[in-house]
Amino acid sequence: MPKATNTDDPDGPDGVQIDLISGERMDGMATMEKIRMILDGVHEGNIVILEEGLTPDEESRLIEVTMAEISPDEFNGIEIETYPKSETRDSSLLGRIMGSDESTAKLTVIGPANQIETLHKDETLISALVSRN
Repeated sequence: MPKATNTDDPDGPDGVQIDLISGERMDGMATMEKIRMILDGVHEGNIVILEEGLTPDEESRLIEVTMAEISPDEFNGIEIETYPKSETRDSSLLGRIMGSDESTAKLTVIGPANQIETLHKDETLISALVSRN
């Protein structure tokens, strides 16, 4: 991912980089490619926002890989918040039983656990405090 630049500061950019990743970019990627791209960004201190989120299996795998990479001096883990997808697809009983409701979330925000704190979350809003460490 391209890094933000601030030509006025020789030590690098001020602020926090936010990577907004389209669903189109994620579509052709395998699960581990997605996870690696997300964690590489978070390791660099970036906030990663996924337009279409991850499947429940991908999100579980992301958490597993994150737990394996936690190091007290280098990586504190991730904070992850997801909007649920609206129930307009197939919320019928038959649709849920047949598993056609296994869709990705519509938006996911992921960042370093020591830099992002969720202040409020409901079905229409994620409010987070982001600090620069």
